Amino acid sequence: MSHPIDPVNLDPIPPMIDSYTYHSKLPSSIDGVIKDEDEGWIMGIDEAGRGRPMVYAAAYCPISFKDTLEGMGFDDSKALSADTRQSLWESFDLNEELCYSSTSLSPQAISSGMLRRIPINLNRQAEDATIGLIKAALDRGVNIKECYVDALGPAPQWQARLTAIFPSIKFTVCPKADSLFKIVGAASIVAKVTRDRYVHNWVDPEDIASNEELPNKRIKLDDKKKEEDAGEEEEETINRGSGYPSDPKTQAFLKNSLDPVFGYKGIVRFSWATVKVLLDKNGVECRWIDDNTQPSAVNYFSADADNAKPKLWKDVGISGVGEL
Repeated sequence: MSHPIDPVNLDPIPPMIDSYTYHSKLPSSIDGVIKDEDEGWIMGIDEAGRGRPMVYAAAYCPISFKDTLEGMGFDDSKALSADTRQSLWESFDLNEELCYSSTSLSPQAISSGMLRRIPINLNRQAEDATIGLIKAALDRGVNIKECYVDALGPAPQWQARLTAIFPSIKFTVCPKADSLFKIVGAASIVAKVTRDRYVHNWVDPEDIASNEELPNKRIKLDDKKKEEDAGEEEEETINRGSGYPSDPKTQAFLKNSLDPVFGYKGIVRFSWATVKVLLDKNGVECRWIDDNTQPSAVNYFSADADNAKPKLWKDVGISGVGEL
């Protein structure tokens, strides 16, 4: 049976409706059965994105592959060009020993967690994604000995918690881990490329036809193409920017895409503080008016003036038979 393709390598990229986790193919030597139980592996974990889709990624390889990894050029993905990131992304296919897993959290899933009555904040969701990636690798038979994690909040506390959950693994949690450890740099590439592909090729779930047909890609013609195809209708891309609130293009997208009643389509999570401010400022205020003509249900549980028993008891014929 062939190994499934990473969704972000498909054309077109399927819409991200739900969160999911993808695992690349493991080397045949451990796929199902560990042939060399003494062969330890190293793992690195990093994330990309906090405002829109959030992607957590783990890169892992045998310790014997570490010297090769050091010379491949992995680094903090934000410090590398798009072409370099693409080249490093392709190196996972060219090196069987270098594997990865990615958990992509949809904006809707993030919002639904954060807007619950008892909220699951973004850091907690990130922690769960990290723990899930480590556990999945162990369940697949990967003998992880060392794991390097880009800091999430206070590094010592997070490192202690991971060590308590996975006592057989030596953890190193610190800021800028993607610049300090090549295996974390590799995870950074996976997270960044995966998220960028979703952001730049995003299809809103609201725009999917009833027959599940995806909307046509919208392209922006350059000046030369305009001259050649002057009779054709020009279509423009929607520039959403990087997804970070400091990006002017992202700010413009949020401002221009806001519906005063319904807010935004699926790419924007309503629990994002930046979006909350825009909705409070530019959205239509909704008021939920109670029907005062109906008696409040609270009255059914208040004491009756006659016998100090709840009115509900009298209405349904309940009477006391004793005490415990």
